[in-house]
Amino acid sequence: MSDAPPPRILSIAGSDSSGGAGIQADIKTITMLGGYAMTALTAITAQNTRGVQGVEPLPPQFVLDQVASCLSDIGADAIKIGMLGSPETARLLAEQLDTFAGPIVFDPVMVATSGSVLADDETIAGFAALMDIATIVTPNKPELEILAGRGPLADDEMFDAAHALAERHGVQVLAKGGHGGDETQVVDRIASPSGKFASFAHTRLDTRHTHGTGCTLSAALATLLGHRQPLTHAIRIARAFTYAAIENAPGFGDGSGPLGHQAVRNRGERDQQPRS
Repeated sequence: MSDAPPPRILSIAGSDSSGGAGIQADIKTITMLGGYAMTALTAITAQNTRGVQGVEPLPPQFVLDQVASCLSDIGADAIKIGMLGSPETARLLAEQLDTFAGPIVFDPVMVATSGSVLADDETIAGFAALMDIATIVTPNKPELEILAGRGPLADDEMFDAAHALAERHGVQVLAKGGHGGDETQVVDRIASPSGKFASFAHTRLDTRHTHGTGCTLSAALATLLGHRQPLTHAIRIARAFTYAAIENAPGFGDGSGPLGHQAVRNRGERDQQPRS
């Protein structure tokens, strides 16, 4: 076992009272993949597998204070950004993190798996500043359509839309295919600003237990980048971790149930290379 300290991962996101998504899913994912999890809450939600019953955004300055407390003392090897809560939080975070030297993974959360809206139009407009400073952004198909200003997109149009977004903001774009039309496979596509492309595919699981998949994937990706994994390899491991967590979902709730993070605690340790 390596004597190197765990990578320090800061998750900036909203809280999910039911534990399936948001900060709670991020902490589980980071921990299971061998990272040290820190958090900056942007909003508190009352939600479960059926939907979101209430949202209370935290004051933007207090979000920044949480981030500053973590970075000024413990520091961070990577940052994951999820639900933002307000356009002012998005703008101020972009300014605060502009000089951060490590990888930043931005999951542009707009709608919960249950269908509840988690970002209004003004907040979505504020995503641009965060995409400008992020290392990689991880939109699903509906989010890509909005961010790229194209839609509705056919599956074979996602590369072009992802590239347009990547070129506009100088960021890697991992366009997730869970909302795609293929009933047998899920295909995720990554596009770089230079026009380089790659795709990743796995068999589509027939399950309603997908609450927190986007949070899990982005947190896993941040953790693996914090472990200094190359981007493409980090995506492969993060996808494998998320897939295994869906496979091992505990079956809780009446709606879109949470994932089984606890069942795949060694996934990252088997696949990681030693940190230098």
